[in-house]
Amino acid sequence: MRNPASPATLLDLLNAAPANNLALVAPDTGARVSYDSLRRQVLAAARAFAHAGVEPAERIAIALPNGPAVIVSFLAASIAGTAAPLNPAYRYDEFSFYLDDTSARLLIAPAEGAGEARRAATEKGIPILTAETNASGEVSFHETPAGGAVRTPAPEDVALILHTSGSTGRPKRVPLKHINLALSARNIVDTYQLSPNDVSLCLMPLFHVHGLVASTLSTLLSGGTVVVPARFNPLSFWRTVREEHVTWYSAVPTIHQLILARAASGGKRGEARSPGRRARPRSLWHDRSFASDGFQPASAQGA
Repeated sequence: MRNPASPATLLDLLNAAPANNLALVAPDTGARVSYDSLRRQVLAAARAFAHAGVEPAERIAIALPNGPAVIVSFLAASIAGTAAPLNPAYRYDEFSFYLDDTSARLLIAPAEGAGEARRAATEKGIPILTAETNASGEVSFHETPAGGAVRTPAPEDVALILHTSGSTGRPKRVPLKHINLALSARNIVDTYQLSPNDVSLCLMPLFHVHGLVASTLSTLLSGGTVVVPARFNPLSFWRTVREEHVTWYSAVPTIHQLILARAASGGKRGEARSPGRRARPRSLWHDRSFASDGFQPASAQGA
């Protein structure tokens, strides 16, 4: 049975934290976004997508690198229609396949780059919105005016479309409903006892369920902070952990190995316990920071 206090949609999840809490940090630019700002940006983006012609249940393809823009776009797309995040490094033929397979109604692309995605969308007549982020972390879509109503998604609405890897054949669509994602985020919060004092370092790509649910949605539900660099860099990992007071992260084994190799050559894992924050038992730090497999089954529940 669902906990009555649990969110039933991603819009509920977004509204769970106090407005003044810090929601996002982009260490590459220094941008810091409060929950109040994040909510305003997501609703404005959802209005922009609806104004661009997106109807409920229609798919919005997103080809953005990690950062505030992809988080805002993902949440807004799940409200206005259905989010379909794609690897921004795909080749033209891959973008062509996924745009067709999702029947994408709209493509969200960065101001610079994404030439292959833009080419594929243009040839298919799919409108393109450009996401731009200013120095304060404010995401905007300049091709559309503000205003208009924002729909309220239902728990059974499909929020997210992902694809299998295609290792045994053609990649298959995997629809995830709002209630699936909300309950998965609640399970992670409860299992790892996340709180508003926690700071997650998002190292996984945000076109993947691991980064979206384990690192991001669970943290937003807890009222904590997501630190989201544009890409994983083992050389800057420990500096980011110290400067942003990171308390946990989740990743795949390859990333753990790179981090451990870097620590062995010039740092200690214990540096991740930041001065001035509540000390965590070493076993909890170990379980949470190196338990990559513990997150993904929860985030796949109900898929």
